[in-house]
Amino acid sequence: MDNQTIDYGQQNFTLPHDVVPLPSQGIFYKNKKKSIKVGYLTASDENILMGGGSDLTLNLLRAKIYEPDVKVEDLIEGDIESILIFLRNTAFGPEINLNLTDPKDKKPFKASVLLDQLTIINGQQPNEDGTFIINLPKSQSTIKLKPLTYGEIMEISKMVESYPKGMVVPKITWRLQKEIVEINGSNDKEMIAKYVQSMPISDSKFIRKFMEENEPRLDMTKTLKAPSGEFLTVNVGFGADFFRPFF
Repeated sequence: MDNQTIDYGQQNFTLPHDVVPLPSQGIFYKNKKKSIKVGYLTASDENILMGGGSDLTLNLLRAKIYEPDVKVEDLIEGDIESILIFLRNTAFGPEINLNLTDPKDKKPFKASVLLDQLTIINGQQPNEDGTFIINLPKSQSTIKLKPLTYGEIMEISKMVESYPKGMVVPKITWRLQKEIVEINGSNDKEMIAKYVQSMPISDSKFIRKFMEENEPRLDMTKTLKAPSGEFLTVNVGFGADFFRPFF
């Protein structure tokens, strides 16, 4: 741990922080930073945590990332998750409790996972520009993909919230339109949007599976043993209690 002095108006604050390695290794960013300085949660941050709301994560990260050239909205999801886990581990400890159902007898049981034991997914190495090039199995098209930034994920979430009630929300196509940056050598956005609308479902699933297996991030899945002896795989998510286990 080291200290960083930041000027806020006429005042100086020496803020304790640590350096958090990024699963992406900075490949997707202009500054190519492989790690960033992140402050520890303090008593004043409880105001953000207790406030909750859809902007909790954004407000917390803006307050805790001590890098003038890093914008929260430009970070990819896997790096965001690593920073959130660092904040949670250093504030409340690495153990997180889960309420689960035994797959054999359907009885509820509790289990715990240690967040500091999560491993990084090591998939295909992206290109120098932070993209992946793949061939789709059904249409045989060659496409260039990129991971979504946190800003793009928030944009989709807001579009979902404002979509007319009772209508099918096109979340999958919105996401594909942002992930795909080039099709058969063309980066025309209008053409990409039309292509996505008529994309075979097998190609859509192929893209989703490829990104799940190759986008740099922590592996948030864990295999646990239920009281009956059966095993089940769970996803360690970022639910409402992730930052408030003792509140």
